[in-house]
Amino acid sequence: MLVHFILALLPILWLILALGKLKMPSYTACGIALLLTAALAGLYWKLPVLHVASAALEGILNALWPICLVIIAALFTYNLSVATGAMERIKTMLGAISNDQRILLLIIGWGFGNFMEGMAGFGTAVAIPASMLAGIGLDPVSAVLACLVMNTTPTAFGSVGVPTATLASITGLELLPLASTAAFIQVLHTFISPFLAVMICGGGIKALKGVLGTTLIASLSFIIPSLLFARFLGPELPNIVGSMCAMLCIIIAVKIRNAFFTKSAAQPVQTETETAHIGFAEGLQAWAPFILIFILLLSTSPLFPPLYNAIKDIKTSVMVYTGTGGKPLTFSWINTPGIMIFIAAVCGSLIQKARLSDTMRVFIATLKKYWTAVFTICAVIATAKIMIYSGMISDIAIAAVAGAGPVYPFVAPLIGVLGAFITGSGTSTCVLFGNLQLETATALQLNPYWITAANVMGAGIGKMVCPQNIAIGAGATNLTGSESKILASVFKYFILYALLAGAICWLGVLVFGSTAQA
Repeated sequence: MLVHFILALLPILWLILALGKLKMPSYTACGIALLLTAALAGLYWKLPVLHVASAALEGILNALWPICLVIIAALFTYNLSVATGAMERIKTMLGAISNDQRILLLIIGWGFGNFMEGMAGFGTAVAIPASMLAGIGLDPVSAVLACLVMNTTPTAFGSVGVPTATLASITGLELLPLASTAAFIQVLHTFISPFLAVMICGGGIKALKGVLGTTLIASLSFIIPSLLFARFLGPELPNIVGSMCAMLCIIIAVKIRNAFFTKSAAQPVQTETETAHIGFAEGLQAWAPFILIFILLLSTSPLFPPLYNAIKDIKTSVMVYTGTGGKPLTFSWINTPGIMIFIAAVCGSLIQKARLSDTMRVFIATLKKYWTAVFTICAVIATAKIMIYSGMISDIAIAAVAGAGPVYPFVAPLIGVLGAFITGSGTSTCVLFGNLQLETATALQLNPYWITAANVMGAGIGKMVCPQNIAIGAGATNLTGSESKILASVFKYFILYALLAGAICWLGVLVFGSTAQA
């Protein structure tokens, strides 16, 4: 078992070494990891060559659709907004709310970012907010770091609740208690996220001076409604409602503060047009692509059954993996976030009176610019698929469970971390390890809801350092090639969140024991 465990860990250890110490470009490091994984799967785990190749192909296809699709769509939307001049007008309008970059970080990164995670997921909560924050003058690396940190806890309820709903389906646990537990177990992480984000972008704890109250409001105005909606309605709405409440409360708090304090001592947003007046119609035109994203994603979600049911079955399922245990790979051709964002981007550019030739030029430029990010993500998902089908993932998890013994509650979220680091997906992590967590909880007579919720909590934390998510953030802010720097910078926050998650899970077991609900 020990040899299996060590060899199965080699691709992960290689990625940590290559990205963290060797400062290797992510597309090179992930390409080598793919080759290493394929060699191990074939030579040690005796997976036939055809099975290895088909597993890699499944991963590449899965990466291209829907993950890379939604990332390119998000970047295309942002680049179009820059090309049409809409982003300059958006910067001006945001500057009218506040000239404090920390406030704008809370509105865009925390509020709008959590909204994008709730509606779409698949990296949009990092790509779009990070690119917007860099566009209004924040340091690009800091913008990516802040978005990676803030995107941890919303993962459980991303894409209209898919990860938690999947976890309930996989384990057979009741959905409402599981959603409630998933929200509750992450309260402390959720609470500190906006504070850490402000400190990241402001250069330390002193950055909280002057915005401590507003940051507290941003945190609580998201936590309270998300907890209530998770407890009473399930996993679909916590992110969506919580983020909208947070954005509204932040803006109200800023307006009230500005009414009492005439001058802010904070760093102003650097924009030549900040004194210009933007009328309602012009502002609506500038925000058109993002408003359309909201409308299209909401109207095609399960929250609106007529349209959702009409288009959800427009899809193709293909069996790609040639071995046993494979599942059909499904391509949703219309009802997928990337398509909706593309439609919103093109329609928004027409509203902004852009020529179709210019729109096509921006699209081609986006593809050329971010091909390395696409390659990285394809390599990561292909590696994950080979590890899954060969049994490498299972061997890692079984060894971890066997070695943990009585300290398993501390280890439970770390297994979720491992899944997300490899796959970059909260949903995939729940599919991989959901039953493992449930069976272990049952064997050790631990609370099954608490332990399985720890898995989805760990998945969010793992996304902070997974190569896929880092590549998305780097690509969105013109930092392609700086993935190693981003990983090194975010790692201390990852360690903090991982250790805190283990401690919370351990404490929860002491409090909730083996009761049926958390």
